[in-house]
Amino acid sequence: MSRRPLLPDVLVVPLLFAALKLALHALAITNYGYFRDELYYIACSKQFAWGFVDQPPFSIALLALNRSLFGDSLIALRWLPAFSGAGTVVITGLLVRQLGGGRFAQALACLCAVLVPVWLAVDHFFSMNAFDTFFWSLAALLLLRALEGRRPGTWLWLGLVLGLGLLNKTSMLWFGGAAFLGLVLTRHRRTLLTPWPWAAAALAALLFLPHVVWQVQHGWPTLEFMRNATQHKMVRTGFVAFWVQQILVMSPALLPVWLIGLGALLASRHGRILGIVFLAVAALLVVGGSSRPNYLAVAYAPLFAAGAIAIERASAAQRRGWLRPVAVAEVALLGLPLVPMGLPFLPVERQVAYTRAFGFRPGGQEHTREGELPQVFADMFGWEDLARHVARVYNALPPGDRAKCGIYTNNYGQAGAIDFFGPRYGLPPAISPHNNYWLWGTRGATGEVLIIVGGSRDDAHADFRSVVLADTTDCEHCMPYEDGAPIFLCRGLNQPLERRWLQIRSYN
Repeated sequence: MSRRPLLPDVLVVPLLFAALKLALHALAITNYGYFRDELYYIACSKQFAWGFVDQPPFSIALLALNRSLFGDSLIALRWLPAFSGAGTVVITGLLVRQLGGGRFAQALACLCAVLVPVWLAVDHFFSMNAFDTFFWSLAALLLLRALEGRRPGTWLWLGLVLGLGLLNKTSMLWFGGAAFLGLVLTRHRRTLLTPWPWAAAALAALLFLPHVVWQVQHGWPTLEFMRNATQHKMVRTGFVAFWVQQILVMSPALLPVWLIGLGALLASRHGRILGIVFLAVAALLVVGGSSRPNYLAVAYAPLFAAGAIAIERASAAQRRGWLRPVAVAEVALLGLPLVPMGLPFLPVERQVAYTRAFGFRPGGQEHTREGELPQVFADMFGWEDLARHVARVYNALPPGDRAKCGIYTNNYGQAGAIDFFGPRYGLPPAISPHNNYWLWGTRGATGEVLIIVGGSRDDAHADFRSVVLADTTDCEHCMPYEDGAPIFLCRGLNQPLERRWLQIRSYN
């Protein structure tokens, strides 16, 4: 009597590569420090709502649950993004089988999924972006399975994933819209005559509805946030620059695989819809001038799968067996050296030298100057130092002033740092006009005595009778605009803080 295998054959290869990805993340998980957004997410998780200015609630709810179970250490925060990234690797392998590929194609596609620099970067720290890639990849797999027509209920699973994906990041709307376009443009259009796609859409909309209600109640703050970010914060990117950035952040080593995969999808009756999804989202981003490479990066898993299958099938022809080792060698030997571009394996000085030696640096995405470290690494430095500098000013105050002193910061990274590290130095909670901190209001501050982090003396003098430069921040490897930021001690706000608060909202 034969024994049943411990794992289904379809999962063996994907799980091996998922383990490899987890090992890479484990090696870097505590290197450097807390990322700017992690500190902000922690602050949001303490004041849960059905929405936030810059994101829906799913990732924040997940973080709140995770923190209640495991705490706030770097390992506690970062295991979930790492496992989400490993899940994306598994789904990539399942897409290969869904599209008709074998074990070699699974191995090649999963290897590509492990070595994507931008996926390594977003899966290193807690943010909604790590889960976004997972939801897009899973939605692509479920869409293919639903279109087989064998189990109509698969459409409901797709609707569930789309709804949760929307609650994680509203860009999942792009997938839904592009998938609808793909249905219209392919032989699958007849599916629209059945109730199942509409049931999936209705389920997704129902799950997303509480967040829409929150948006209505708060005056659609996310629309204001996106408009301001597009106009004032983000660098606009042209057609050529957009695709150059895609090649860099996805790794030049992987270009042949995903480019072959895109062609293979478009030529395939079964997978064409996913090729259309990719091109439709890319066109939307190019027309919009988006400089965020991770916006399209979430859509590559089907391309890796289809490209690996095309190489597998081509290598099966007589005298083409050499294609397999050449493909693996090209991806591995050229892709592995770029892993440190996504994960902080190296000490800072060596990281800077390594990056400079490779000349591998995508263009800046925001109207801010970067230092020697790219922003994805630089934003892991300086936060506790900031809290210490502020505490030095705060603790030097007379007891009476200290009792009524508030701490005002110009951005949510600074505010998150004060809220996270501040309690160990005896600091009160921070206030800030930036994104969701503005909605949380003045948090008991009156404006009689205020420590202001950042900004200019002239701006502070416009609001206060007395402004003293009490200290400056000092962080060697942080973003340049965080290093040497002034810390002002201000007294005598010239109007009630609640009234001034209504004038300084900064959604961007």
